[in-house]
Amino acid sequence: MSRSALIYTALAAIAIVAVAAFALRDPAQPLPTTLENRAALEDLREGTMKKLVFHPAPKPVGTSAYETESGAKATLADHKGRYVLLNFWATWCAPCRKEMPMLAALQEDFGGEDFEVLTIATGRNNPAQIKKFLDEIGAASLPQHRDPSSALAREMAVLGLPVTVILSPEGAEIARMTGDAEWDSESARAIISALIESRT
Repeated sequence: MSRSALIYTALAAIAIVAVAAFALRDPAQPLPTTLENRAALEDLREGTMKKLVFHPAPKPVGTSAYETESGAKATLADHKGRYVLLNFWATWCAPCRKEMPMLAALQEDFGGEDFEVLTIATGRNNPAQIKKFLDEIGAASLPQHRDPSSALAREMAVLGLPVTVILSPEGAEIARMTGDAEWDSESARAIISALIESRT
């Protein structure tokens, strides 16, 4: 294991201890971060992950429905119960093309009962374009959901693309990234690992 990997492993272990307080909280009180837990997670940020901002307090999320790849309607509330890495993107977004294979890798490695990557194409993106885009970049495993009217994106204050938001198991926004990032980095993986471990 490289020296940097050892460092991130140690930092992740520290963060896990701090974030583990999540599991001990009163479930009726959605408090996904405290100042101490937020600081522990922030310490794991390196490189492009420095752009990931953990909020001092949880924020409400949009309630508008989006279209699933099957054509059904769904809302962010349907994803409560796990940490969600919510990514707003579009087929015309060049930075999205770069980072989405990394998001697919995160879902493959960490996806399960405690974590999922949720990708929603906002604006004018027809299903055929979305499928072609994801196939071309090697991210076909990502969900092909759409927000064609951008209603959900507007509610979530998405002003540019890509925007990635971390949702707590209670369904609140606890962190936000504006712009693309190296989601396959050791830093990103340490953060996701710490969040997942807080639920065990």
